[in-house]
Amino acid sequence: MLKAGIVGLPNVGKSTLFNAVTRSHKAAAANYPFCTIEPNVGVVTVPDPRIDQLERLFKTGTTIPTAFEFIDIAGLVAGASKGAGLGNQFLANIREVDAIVHVVRCFEDPDVVHPTGAFDPLRDIEIVATELVLADLDAAHKRHEKVSKKAKGGDKESLAEQALLEKLLPHLNAGQPANMLPLHEEEAHLMRSFHLLTARPVLFAVNVAESDLAGAAQHPLVQKVAEYARTHHAAAYVAVSAKIESELADLPPEDAAAFLKDLGVDDPGGSSLIRATYALLGLVTFFTHNEKEVRAWTVRRGTKAPQAAGVIHTDFEKGFVKAEVVSTDDLVKLGSVHAARDTGRYRLEGRDYQVSDGDVILFRFTP
Repeated sequence: MLKAGIVGLPNVGKSTLFNAVTRSHKAAAANYPFCTIEPNVGVVTVPDPRIDQLERLFKTGTTIPTAFEFIDIAGLVAGASKGAGLGNQFLANIREVDAIVHVVRCFEDPDVVHPTGAFDPLRDIEIVATELVLADLDAAHKRHEKVSKKAKGGDKESLAEQALLEKLLPHLNAGQPANMLPLHEEEAHLMRSFHLLTARPVLFAVNVAESDLAGAAQHPLVQKVAEYARTHHAAAYVAVSAKIESELADLPPEDAAAFLKDLGVDDPGGSSLIRATYALLGLVTFFTHNEKEVRAWTVRRGTKAPQAAGVIHTDFEKGFVKAEVVSTDDLVKLGSVHAARDTGRYRLEGRDYQVSDGDVILFRFTP
């Protein structure tokens, strides 16, 4: 299962948000730095109205949504790349994740201690980003020293790696994250083997006050964070209120809906954050159904039909013959598999077919 790590400065709402989106109370959430020490791991289900549409169509009575792991990582402070605070532990934990959700505090509250003593969202982002870049710079220097010795002997792979590192080092030294370095396809493939922190995809979770959520997109600070994320990290953002999410987590659905209506919002950001993180991880969903259940399955974008079948059972991949495929949108619009067949929307695909998000698939295989 792929993992997304929640990072940020202490006291920005990471643990509160983690508890809310995972519907758990695993992470201690308190008003002091380093409340989280050991990383907390939770599984989040991905909100997807398509699975409910399919259940109503097939009347199975049971749905099984897809999921991924969220990890709440200890707060980072300036100097973490040199071991300050819980820096060494933070960096070790973040190396284990596939994508980063960077929580940024965009609310003022004198009762919630700020680790720097002053409220400034862009500076907070820069503190975390700088420490990650410095950690990558140190790792790249060490790798360059090691590979240069092999390159002197004319080793082709070492020469290619050396050339890439000599392109990467000044970029990192200028304070730029690795994912902003222009690369051709071969270089990008090679750099993945470096396992750099700043090469991981990142999404910014802008944690706003309860009163600011309804108009978050127009909030000056949110707009500044959005622009900074786009220009300096090629990243998107989601506005979320960790406080509201926390209050909703234990409410029955009808009470939660009434609470949101009073606030004038449809979604306090948690569901949007989960969906955006799922996409950030490069995942797509396909569906299967039988008389008992409709089930969502997760694969990486670009996965071919036999490998998707293997997610269900290894025998399906080994004996793969064909995939019967129809999109959820077409199936729901037409109302039945029979109608989808009659209109040509239901089709047979072979071994080279890449699964698309929202496909409803029946795999044919030989035992």
